[in-house]
Amino acid sequence: MTANGRSKRTIVVDGVPLPDILDEAMIRRVVHGFYDEIRHDELLGPIFHQRIQPDEWPHHLAKMCDFWSATLLRTARYEGRPLPPHLAIASLGEAHFQRWLKLFRATVRSICPPEVAALFMNRALRIAHSFRLAVAFSRGEATIGIEPIVEDDL
Repeated sequence: MTANGRSKRTIVVDGVPLPDILDEAMIRRVVHGFYDEIRHDELLGPIFHQRIQPDEWPHHLAKMCDFWSATLLRTARYEGRPLPPHLAIASLGEAHFQRWLKLFRATVRSICPPEVAALFMNRALRIAHSFRLAVAFSRGEATIGIEPIVEDDL
């Protein structure tokens, strides 16, 4: 492990070697910055406040850091299934995903250099699309017309 919290092996995501600047500290800044925005957002904040008690936030943030570490740095720290809690939100809809992605984009752009922000956004867009498909499927809705959200449309 190097001083920046990464192994010495080259990590490749989507055919691109990860920039050395992307490390655990940057992931932590992104996760904490993003959820600070979420908690104050008028659309998304109430959903999170209903499901995560104030004393549970440290655990949730640590879990989200583990998720993004596993997703981008290829660590094996995340253990869980992120989809089921989202499927349990009956009111979850398109506006929520749009807002989530807009806030996430603003966060990664403010914290990360452009090439790292692009890596985060690429993953976030993929995750949003798969969750949108799963939500529709779980509700018995047609999924054929669900197009991926592209960053230019945010």
